[in-house]
Amino acid sequence: MTQGRDPLEQLIKMLSRLPGVGVKTATRLAFHLVTAPKEYPAALAHALTEVAERVGPCKVCGNFTAEKLCRICSDPRRDDATLCVVSRVQDLLALERSGGFRGRYHVLHGLLSPLDGVGPEDINIASLLDRVAADGDLPGPVTEVILAISPSVEGETTLLYLTSLLGELVPRVTRIAAGVPIGEDLEYTDQVTLGRALADRREM
Repeated sequence: MTQGRDPLEQLIKMLSRLPGVGVKTATRLAFHLVTAPKEYPAALAHALTEVAERVGPCKVCGNFTAEKLCRICSDPRRDDATLCVVSRVQDLLALERSGGFRGRYHVLHGLLSPLDGVGPEDINIASLLDRVAADGDLPGPVTEVILAISPSVEGETTLLYLTSLLGELVPRVTRIAAGVPIGEDLEYTDQVTLGRALADRREM
């Protein structure tokens, strides 16, 4: 009779595949789940299943949502004329926490990296251009696109490429101001710095 895989070892293995989680941390988390009240692992498993089955990209901006439109795109109080472009949903969330932006967003889900074979067709650029040109499903013309992209080599490549395309489509293209450290993701930048970088954005 073949013995099945040990469920605890399997849990540790799966947890250790999460970003930033090594074997020691995965082991600690696994034992926490084993010793927690039975309701908690069941609720966690249900939440993970819900995310896997229901959450996907917003059809307009690319933010993650369980609906067709995310809460930002469906909010009529947001400014339709200003569009903030970010590379990841984590950056969108960081900017929202700063409280300094009340426009709309567009998530690229990546950055251009020719050395890694990542080109314009591999990230969410075509839908951005369509959205700016025709304004997608939202009312009102886009008059400013803010490029809120981390200042890395890939980020600068993406910034230059988008600026060359968007300059023909919108009256104003800006980028967030200096203050975000080189090579640091917006996700890990403090809220005050992000708020100031948005407020002090400059023309491209």
